[in-house]
Amino acid sequence: MTALEIQASNIKCGGCVSNIENGLKELAGISVVNVDIPSNRVTVEGENLNNAMIEAKLAELGYSVV
Repeated sequence: MTALEIQASNIKCGGCVSNIENGLKELAGISVVNVDIPSNRVTVEGENLNNAMIEAKLAELGYSVV
């Protein structure tokens, strides 16, 4: 299992966390998603992670990658 950490923007509340976790878990290979509100960091764990796909999904959900 590999881990990938992404810096995002506009993560403000528990609803944002749920939105990101549920959205990213729809992607193939992702087994764990952790979101830290104060730092706006999204950590993803899984197999064969595709950074571009994860960033595109975050953008689709309304969170830009910085």
